[in-house]
Amino acid sequence: MTDLDALVATTRDFVRTTVLPLDDEFDGDIHAAGGDGLRTRLQAEAGRRGILAPHAPVDCGGLGLGMVARAPVFEAAGYSLFGPVALNINAPDEGNIHLLDQVADPDQRRRFLEPLARGAVRSAFAMTEPAPGAGSDPTALATTATRVPDGWVLDGRKWFITGADGAAFFIVMARTSGAPGEPGGATMFLVPADSPGVEVLRHIETVDRSMLGGHCEMTFTRVFVADGQVLGGVDEGFRYAQVRLGPARMTHVMRWTGAAQRAHEVAVAHVAGREAFGSRLSDLGMMQQLIADSEIDLAATRALLLEACRELDSGGRAAKATSIAKTFAAEALHRVVDRSTQMCGGLGVSRDLPVARIARELRPFRIYDGPSEVHRWSIARRAVRTITGGASA
Repeated sequence: MTDLDALVATTRDFVRTTVLPLDDEFDGDIHAAGGDGLRTRLQAEAGRRGILAPHAPVDCGGLGLGMVARAPVFEAAGYSLFGPVALNINAPDEGNIHLLDQVADPDQRRRFLEPLARGAVRSAFAMTEPAPGAGSDPTALATTATRVPDGWVLDGRKWFITGADGAAFFIVMARTSGAPGEPGGATMFLVPADSPGVEVLRHIETVDRSMLGGHCEMTFTRVFVADGQVLGGVDEGFRYAQVRLGPARMTHVMRWTGAAQRAHEVAVAHVAGREAFGSRLSDLGMMQQLIADSEIDLAATRALLLEACRELDSGGRAAKATSIAKTFAAEALHRVVDRSTQMCGGLGVSRDLPVARIARELRPFRIYDGPSEVHRWSIARRAVRTITGGASA
């Protein structure tokens, strides 16, 4: 049994004393700080301290924490932009570990899950495609998998594949039946990066710089995948995607809450030590409202997060709860960091304080893992269906 309070305390100490100085030195740019070499060094130290992969199954070297228990640990790690990498809880590896733990067969656990959980390799989840392919609407999936003797042949183009550059393997969503726009017919495949026909074309330059392996465009051209590399059942990919997406959205919330908390603390310390108009800035009513509103947003984010996590831990799908928590958190944490920027004045948009880079890294969260508008659409449809008792609109 893991002592959660001790785990959080150890994580906090490691992140603030070992990881945070590197984050500050390199302005949150993971590649400038050393990329995979830095990851390897930090994860080795996290392993020595007994805090590596707290979410991973125990038989694969992790600590086996459930969703509720993960929340304070992931938040403590997220206080630094490099903290999730250091603990091997960064996206997309964290979500892939969860998915593989739930779905992989024993051989797949040995080949793919165990080295990923121990930090020996990285991975990526390849679903998103250029228009008119899969994006916010996954049923538009256009990448195909064609049956051949002893396996399948994959063909398609993917983009915004986080962590693709340097990944050892990909979990690829491809269509095995039906046509784009139809709700079924997707299958997940485990594809080693060195498979013939797999090519990372380019990094898509985005505002965020803390994601190891970037966000890449890539192609799969006549890629052979053996039957033993089908993850789960054929034509069951969309169902398995839900196993990954709900928890992954919540762990995003956990990590970004840590980052927003740091921005908030930096801003509060700044206004408490800055005098203007005859008093400390923190004594001014307008400044106190900004501080209080951020405290409220942080508290509400944590409350909605834990509600969703409790439902996930109880075995529920938590589709509504995770959509609500993700949408609220993405916007509330953005407000916290934006207020922090304003409170710090000119320093808030400079490299002298970490607030500007946290704002830079956090902004895409309102798009990644489902734009706020798509989640609102889903939440509204579910409410109409529940209240009227009718079919989905």
